[in-house]
Amino acid sequence: MTAAENVCYTLINVPMDSEPPSEISLKNDLGNLPDFISSPLEKGDVKLKTEALKKVIIMILNGEKLPGLLMTIIRFVLPLQDHTIKKLLLVFWEIVPKTTPDGRLLQEMILVCDAYRKDLQHPNEFIRGSTLRFLCKLKEAELLEPLMPAIRACLEHRHSYVRRNAVLAIYTIYRNFEHLIPDAPELIHDFLVNEKDASCKRNAFMMLIHADQDRALDYLSTCIDQVQTFGDILQLVIVELIYKVCHANPSERARFIRCIYNLLQSSSPAVKYEAAGTLVTLSSAPTAIKAAAQCYIDLIIKESDNNVKLIVLDRLIELKEHPSHERVLQDLVMDILRVLSTPDLEVRKKTLQLALDLVSSRNVEELVIVLKKEVIKTNNVTEHEDTDKYRQLLVRTLHSCSVRFPDMAANVIPVLMEFLSDNNEAAAADVLEFVREAIQRFDNLRPLIVEKMLEVFHSIKSVKIYRGALWILGEYCSTKEDIQSVMTEVRRSLGEIPIVESEIKKEAGELKPEEEMSVGPAQKLVTEMGTYATQSALSSSRPAKKEEDRPPLRGFLLDGDFFVAASLATTLTKIALRYVSLVHEKKKQNSFNAEAMLLMATILHLGKSSLPKKPITDDDVDRISLCLKVLSECSPLMNDIFNKECRQSLSHMLSAKLEEEKLSQKKESEKRNVTVQPDDPISFMQLTAKNEMSSKEDQFQLSLLAAMGNTQRKEAADPLASKLNKVTQLTGFSDPVYAEAYVHVNQYDIVLDVLVVNQTSDTLQNCTLELATLGDLKLVEKPSPLTLAPHDFANIKANVKVASTENGIIFGNVVYDVSGAASDRNCVVLSDIHIDIMDYIQPASCTDAEFRQMWAEFEWENKVTVNTNIIDLNEYLQHILKSTNMKCLTPEKALSGYCGFMAANLYARSIFGEDALANVSIEKPIHLGPEAPVTGHIRIRAKSQGMALSLGDKINLSQKKTSL
Repeated sequence: MTAAENVCYTLINVPMDSEPPSEISLKNDLGNLPDFISSPLEKGDVKLKTEALKKVIIMILNGEKLPGLLMTIIRFVLPLQDHTIKKLLLVFWEIVPKTTPDGRLLQEMILVCDAYRKDLQHPNEFIRGSTLRFLCKLKEAELLEPLMPAIRACLEHRHSYVRRNAVLAIYTIYRNFEHLIPDAPELIHDFLVNEKDASCKRNAFMMLIHADQDRALDYLSTCIDQVQTFGDILQLVIVELIYKVCHANPSERARFIRCIYNLLQSSSPAVKYEAAGTLVTLSSAPTAIKAAAQCYIDLIIKESDNNVKLIVLDRLIELKEHPSHERVLQDLVMDILRVLSTPDLEVRKKTLQLALDLVSSRNVEELVIVLKKEVIKTNNVTEHEDTDKYRQLLVRTLHSCSVRFPDMAANVIPVLMEFLSDNNEAAAADVLEFVREAIQRFDNLRPLIVEKMLEVFHSIKSVKIYRGALWILGEYCSTKEDIQSVMTEVRRSLGEIPIVESEIKKEAGELKPEEEMSVGPAQKLVTEMGTYATQSALSSSRPAKKEEDRPPLRGFLLDGDFFVAASLATTLTKIALRYVSLVHEKKKQNSFNAEAMLLMATILHLGKSSLPKKPITDDDVDRISLCLKVLSECSPLMNDIFNKECRQSLSHMLSAKLEEEKLSQKKESEKRNVTVQPDDPISFMQLTAKNEMSSKEDQFQLSLLAAMGNTQRKEAADPLASKLNKVTQLTGFSDPVYAEAYVHVNQYDIVLDVLVVNQTSDTLQNCTLELATLGDLKLVEKPSPLTLAPHDFANIKANVKVASTENGIIFGNVVYDVSGAASDRNCVVLSDIHIDIMDYIQPASCTDAEFRQMWAEFEWENKVTVNTNIIDLNEYLQHILKSTNMKCLTPEKALSGYCGFMAANLYARSIFGEDALANVSIEKPIHLGPEAPVTGHIRIRAKSQGMALSLGDKINLSQKKTSL
């Protein structure tokens, strides 16, 4: 469908509860001749006639013929000059049958034709213009022929509204009946040359594109230097023409590509967007790609609408997917980073991901400088709720840059480590993860990281970050001075020891000197009975103990968090063992060990006392006791375990993670690289015939279809994946009315295309499809009733809006009246249509920390028992992933091998932004033999109940593998 063929609707409101009028009453209303009045016709009531005309239109649309009303309308309504009546008459003449059963034009239509010839010469431009629009819809050449001189004359009318509609009328008449106006292209070309109004020029140019492309190109060639001065609506049509011409005939590219370059400087964002898209399809030269990308970046920065920003960003990402374009975009990374000034988190996220994909050794330094500035900007900024999440994104991006380009790590680490003391635990955890990886990978940076860590150690506020910092200091402090510094910081953070005695003293000390007894003045109070009572208050004022005065580690322990104590014990053991190997004086060795053991003992004592809010757990007691035992014995085996094995475990984990990242990058690059088989034919554009070129996809046509929700997805080779698979039979073949529906699922709505077949020999009147929904579905509008002739059929479309991801059911019935029967309305009940949740669920990925956080937050859980005939654990997992559209977050290495047990985390997100989590815990019961099926459970968690239940139902339905 071209822009010139877009459907135009006129909406007429009629109350649904109104009784259907009869032909006699309508004739009386239109003629305004009730039995008791005999007034002149020209003094009729316009309001009454308007309402009657609306009813006539509705009845004709519902299939009524009403042949007797035609002359009544011509005599009593057609001569009226009221604008509302005239507009309704245009609709009426469009839908009313204009021919006899044998196909000849009705005699009465000659009178109508004369009336419209007068309207085409009417002094009012609205009446002239709307009449011209109506003529675009006429399909009878006999009616149009007498009107042609008047239509031509309208091209010279003073008002642009009339002229632009005259052009459209000439275009449609030329397209449908070329013999009526054979010189239309020449006429419109002359009109276009002399026309000044932008909308008229646009319509005329659009007609030439579709009617006579050579004339359109001739006109464009004469004014190609003035294209920038045209209005945006004309510029858009010029872009479309250039695209179509170059698409069909590539040799024309050189002629028009300069024009597209000029249109990139247009003042209209729409023109710039279309021109950039066209330039990319027409040329793959680096200068063209750079100009288009620069145009896209400017659009993102200047447009205020976040949806526009996201759409244009997607186009930039599409450009990056092409291997030859990626190098050009790498030079524009700094321009792309200007988009970070947008406050929207989704835009920033996509921008950072794009920048990270384009980073290279040439631009990484500049990228890191910009990101460091952005990180510093987010410090102590709380006016926007997404600041913390944005800081996390920046930290992760810098982390990735530093891992890929180790030279940058030294510049990044000092800035990021300031954020370990941040109140936002998630951002601080990301920094800590980065620091842990950096200190393991880059030996030269270890002194710097340890020094910075010791600086910020005392100001860390989160216990989780504190534990991680302790581990890093214990693992990587290798010099005597650093070990002493760590011990000093720990003592400073723990406060006065022994802890129990000092806390008891403090409590006792605060009560005696600071507690003051003060007698307040007597107060007169009023009792419930209304009498006065005197009260003297002896008040004891005790200053509140400030929690902030406590050192951080002491505060964590008194709050009952003894897991950090277990971590501290491990750290103290590591540094003590390392100190013993570095310092050979026995006295100093014993002194350091004794200090470490004293700290552990005092923590154990505190845990067993009643001072903390929660007592110490047995696990933490065992861990601290083990560390005390190791320090007392100092065996070489334990020294190896504490000082070597831990670091090796981290090294293995990081190398596995790096390997996994490389594997995913390799898969991505393989996807992007176009593989050509040895025997594939080579297509030379210069040697390609025109008809072969036209077979390529037309971008304008595709974008129009996408906007209308008719995206043509490439069907799979399997015939089961075709449209027939989505046809649902709603009634039986023996029912008087047969119905079946094709369910077309768009992103946020469902279109039901219902075929209704009258299987009887009677005419069915007021045949109505009545639908209702269950679940989070909403019927947009009630389908209008229609009349079905014997053995006739019709298609009824119904739109259903979808608000969330859960299984929905559409049910209803078809009701109808049999023509001439005196019985009540007949009803045929329809089968239910089940809407599949899988149409809205897409695989997604998240970090382990985010998964755990969502798992803790989501309140709805659905536990599904595994009941399957699959005997292999991995095969069952793959079957579940395929059935639910979820993605497995557990790495392949963790799932590889065979131990008779498997646990995996799955994640997906709906198009409505809802998250779905699943934990698969399955095992192979070996005692039942090798052919025993898999057993276990799948736990699903989601924010909404509907999502959790729907996913559970889907898994239950598809657990068993069907044998083909």
